Amino acid sequence: MTLLHPGDPFPTLAVTQPRGHTLSVPDVFDGGYGVVLFYRGSWCPYCNAQLRAFQRATDDLAEVGASVVALSVDDEATTAALIAKHRLTFPVGHSADAAAVSAATGAFVDPKGGFLQSTGFVLDPNGNVVVSVYSSGAIGRLVPEDVIGMIRYLREHAASTATS
Repeated sequence: MTLLHPGDPFPTLAVTQPRGHTLSVPDVFDGGYGVVLFYRGSWCPYCNAQLRAFQRATDDLAEVGASVVALSVDDEATTAALIAKHRLTFPVGHSADAAAVSAATGAFVDPKGGFLQSTGFVLDPNGNVVVSVYSSGAIGRLVPEDVIGMIRYLREHAASTATS
């Protein structure tokens, strides 16, 4: 297992959404900033809170040129129910192979439950990691306000160095 560090290219991951649509991360971000969230499962109250928070922040994220993709080991029906319950408009994938995702990204896997622990990445427009947040348990995760603030800072810093 290799942890991803700032500047590392994010590996290509296929994310299967309910009803069979598959997208590819980081390509889905199409030259914008990306947020990749691995959540423990629909049963996790902290994960539900995080997903709802990112949904509420959709407009602010769009304002800074960022979009979100989430993924868990939950099955298709459970994921579809979660999307409907929280009215999630960003892509949410299901049936992740926890061992393969862990091998590619360094995400921790719960040894008893086999689910991915909460893990988050912010990617730059080139698909490289800006920040990675790894948790070995229920708490410790990206929050939208921090992501938005970081992207604003990066964009302002890039603009100021371009004019210097």
